[in-house]
Amino acid sequence: MQNLLPPELVALATKVIDENRKLGRRIAVAESCTGGLVAAALTEIAGSSDVFECGFNTYSNSAKQKMLGVSDDLLETFGAVSIAVAWEMARGALNKSDCDVAIAITGVAGPGGGSEKKPVGTVVFAKAEKDKDPEDVVADRKNFGAELSRADIRLQAVLVALELLLPDTAE
Repeated sequence: MQNLLPPELVALATKVIDENRKLGRRIAVAESCTGGLVAAALTEIAGSSDVFECGFNTYSNSAKQKMLGVSDDLLETFGAVSIAVAWEMARGALNKSDCDVAIAITGVAGPGGGSEKKPVGTVVFAKAEKDKDPEDVVADRKNFGAELSRADIRLQAVLVALELLLPDTAE
């Protein structure tokens, strides 16, 4: 077996590692519904330690609070699957790791657990960067659709998260 993960993940993770290495950037990830898959994709690449610092696997609300400093108020007001919580997760990962960039993923991969406002397939992403204004929130909510399998939703979420880790072309 050449790689543990699908070729599309390996190709994108390779690009993330290569492009961040060129800029000397260190990255961290905070994952919930992807359960460490972004970190796994990045560490699938030989030499990823030049770029990848750490991953926070914060599946429960308690872990989000303890490991990343997500506030109880945000979790109660907006829920774990929200832009506010994803943003605080990304900021927490950035602050706890002292990296240059951190992304966060939180969502409902299914098949259960969805609601009318946050159906299965809803995933929220956030990106925080060192030396950028913390008031300038970089976050997005996507709905990959309840018709996809849990595995498909998680795969799509990892692909989006890896895209977020690519340096902006303006940098």
